[in-house]
Amino acid sequence: MNATDRTPADLLSSALAADPGRPLTTFYDDATGERVELSVATFANWVAKTANLLQDELSVAPGDRVALLLPAHWQTAVWLLACASVGAVADLAGDPAAADVAVSGPEPESLRAARACSGPRLALALRPLGGRFPQVPEGFADYAVEVPGQGDRFVPYAPVNPDEPALIVAGREFSGAEVVERARAEATGLGLTGPGARILSGLPYDTWEGLNAGLYGPLATGGSVVLCRHLDRLAPDALDQRIESERITATAR
Repeated sequence: MNATDRTPADLLSSALAADPGRPLTTFYDDATGERVELSVATFANWVAKTANLLQDELSVAPGDRVALLLPAHWQTAVWLLACASVGAVADLAGDPAAADVAVSGPEPESLRAARACSGPRLALALRPLGGRFPQVPEGFADYAVEVPGQGDRFVPYAPVNPDEPALIVAGREFSGAEVVERARAEATGLGLTGPGARILSGLPYDTWEGLNAGLYGPLATGGSVVLCRHLDRLAPDALDQRIESERITATAR
């Protein structure tokens, strides 16, 4: 992280330059038993590929709105940073009818809602290791099919303005600069005291608090996150073991 970072994409670039091999996001799904750990470099590679998909294949430009009908998941975090890289507005649980692109998880209700988008529609199976759908939902492209062939480096066609809208969550709009500034200002309150801090978050991505604990705060401070979906299904003693084994220094749940 650098004092000159003004957008979430800047934060990721600084993290990549500082220590590409360190863990950034560790994801658990306690409904399926999935665990995946992504280093800064691996996460940044997914972001670059997704940003290239947005820019080159879907013709997304700065200011376009991308409705993300997705849960707290490592792939959702990738999409948030990819939108920031392009300059698109990531609208969490936003109205697909008002969006230029809709991105849905595999849940039937999300897929139904996403069909209101008149632009491109992508679906994420959210299977372990970014796996494909056994059968692609009608009217959607499968993200896991589309993204692997994209380039590993991303360069935006136009510079991203940090003062333009970048995120909408729970009806509130944030610029890229506001995301960075607020993440830094609230880091201490989350227990993110600097590089090496490791937060476990079981919060959903439908509020600023969930996004900050589960992505932006760790990214802004040189820390890392253990993001847990369906954490309520984990027994208390198993949660204690996870906190110990993952070397957790702070929790948000």
